[in-house]
Amino acid sequence: MRLFYAAATSALALTLTACGSDNGSSSASDSQSSAPVASPATTASSGTPAENTGATKDTDSSKGASGTDTSTGVGRCHTAGLGFSFGSGDGKVSSSDDQQQLAVVLKNKTSAACTLQGFPGVDLKSSSGNWSLTRSSVTPKKVTLTAGSSTTFTITFLPWTQGSGTEFKVTSVVITPPNETTSTTLTWPGGSLLLQDGATHPGTYTGSVGG
Repeated sequence: MRLFYAAATSALALTLTACGSDNGSSSASDSQSSAPVASPATTASSGTPAENTGATKDTDSSKGASGTDTSTGVGRCHTAGLGFSFGSGDGKVSSSDDQQQLAVVLKNKTSAACTLQGFPGVDLKSSSGNWSLTRSSVTPKKVTLTAGSSTTFTITFLPWTQGSGTEFKVTSVVITPPNETTSTTLTWPGGSLLLQDGATHPGTYTGSVGG
C-alpha cells in the first residue's frame, strides 16, 4: 500500500509541474502579441514645403508689382508749361485729296513731370468762322511727361477739292489741352478743308493725347 501511495503521489506531482509549464508559455506569447508595431505610413513623410514656399514668394512678388504707382504726386500739365508745334519738323501737309493726318506735338517745358489724359479742344479758324472738331472713338490713356519730353495727338482731316463741297479756308488752329481752359494758337500749315461741321461722321476730327 505504501509503495502504491508513493507512486501515485509522484505521478500527481509530475502532472502539476507539466501544467504549470504550459501556463507560463501561454503568458509569454500573449505579451509578445500585444507589443506596439511601428506603421510605415506613420513614419513616411509626404509634405512638400519647397512647393509651398515657392507659391508664397510668387504671391508676394505679384502684390509688390501691383502696388507700384508711378504717377503718385505728379500733377496735370498746364497750357503755360507746354510747347506746341506740328510734327514732321517742317509743318507741311500734303495737298492730296485723300484723308490726311497731322501730328500736333506737346512738349513739357517745365522742370517737373506732369500728366495729360483726354482729348484736346481743337478749333479751326477761318475768315468765315470757327469749326470745333469732333473726337475720335478711342479711349484716352494717361501720359506722363518728364521734364523736356513730348507727346502728340493727331488731327485727321479731309482736304477740299474743286466740286467736292463747301470750302473751309483754314487759317489757324486753336488748341486747348485736356482739362485746361487756356488755349494756344498755331498757324494752319495746309490748304482748305471740306467743311463737314454738321456731319454725324465727319472726315475731319481730333484724336486723344498719346493715342
